[in-house]
Amino acid sequence: MNIHEYQAKELLIRYGVGVLDGHIAWTPEEAEAAAAKLPGPVYVIKSQIHAGGRGAGRFADDPNGKGGVRLARSTAEVRAAAESMIGHTLITKQTGDAGRPVRRVYVEAGCDIARELYLSLLVDRLSGRVTIVACTEGGMEIEEVSLAHPEKILRVGIDPASGIAGFHARRLAAGLGLTGKQAAAFGKFLNAVHAAFHALDCSVIEINPLVVTAGGDIVALDAKVSFDDNALFRHPELEKLRDEAEEDPKELEAARFELNYVALDGNIGCMVNGAGLAMATMDIIKLFGMSPANFLDVGGGATKERVTAAFKIILSDPNVEGILINIFGGIMRCDVIADGVVSAAREVQLSVPLVVRLAGTNVDLGKQIMAKSNLPIVAADNLADAAEKIVKAVREAA
Repeated sequence: MNIHEYQAKELLIRYGVGVLDGHIAWTPEEAEAAAAKLPGPVYVIKSQIHAGGRGAGRFADDPNGKGGVRLARSTAEVRAAAESMIGHTLITKQTGDAGRPVRRVYVEAGCDIARELYLSLLVDRLSGRVTIVACTEGGMEIEEVSLAHPEKILRVGIDPASGIAGFHARRLAAGLGLTGKQAAAFGKFLNAVHAAFHALDCSVIEINPLVVTAGGDIVALDAKVSFDDNALFRHPELEKLRDEAEEDPKELEAARFELNYVALDGNIGCMVNGAGLAMATMDIIKLFGMSPANFLDVGGGATKERVTAAFKIILSDPNVEGILINIFGGIMRCDVIADGVVSAAREVQLSVPLVVRLAGTNVDLGKQIMAKSNLPIVAADNLADAAEKIVKAVREAA
């Protein structure tokens, strides 16, 4: 689960992470009032959407104008900037051409910046450890830096048995060129971020840029926090921070039925049981010349109702030109899948090619249910056969 920058800073400050004063505003009038509470004379107005690259972005109705992060030198300028942001669609590298509507802005105090650095904490899947990533090139796309100058990326893994220690901070501070009071301030800052990461069950905390002020303070000028969805049951207070307007409606509907769904940009809808099988299914669709429209894992204990919901979610994507269902029946019974597919296909009046490959528990019964449905369902013998048939059917229907 992702949250907005202002929400992230409200959480981080509780753990001692240094942030600048700021206030959220839903209207230009609120933005002007928020600026009046800050010392000035420089203010920063930040569009709040769940996407990076806001400063370099552009608004759909003003392609030649300024981006989603702007400086102002009076409360009147703050109001004008907020007026040109709130209610308008911001397009960044991460939003795609559709962009995201800006519903609120964050008005923050200005900062005397001496240096901009990069800092993040994440879970390294290879080592199974929380890993700290830092770089002297703050404010830039870290992916671009890692490709062009990989030597500038610092990585430190934290042993879960011993936890974070002083030498971790000292090593990173040295790599970032911080000495004396700055190094000491960085150590406190890093410990605070690490404490927040564990206490909140985060999957990522990214601070870009991490700023060294002219006075030597270490401040999070921006903050991105993502939580591990599997741990949210331990944090009911965090669920209240969810902004459903920033999330894909299909993914929200999938979550309601406990389905693992991620929207992609292809044209073949996928319904599979098991993450590994889902990945293999998406790969083989690419192998045969098309792209998956989604990742959808119905899980091992799916009911007819959940399968029906999954089918409807796939079809709600206007880019879907065909559907491939690939089920290996272990805990998940093939007849349950077949019942759900037939029920959903009848309810939504199936209008795209559908290929189904079933194997495992009650497979014969599942095939009988589909055969007796009199629906245009194409059966497949194996995964390669299924991928080949759905790609062929979509091309013939085009």
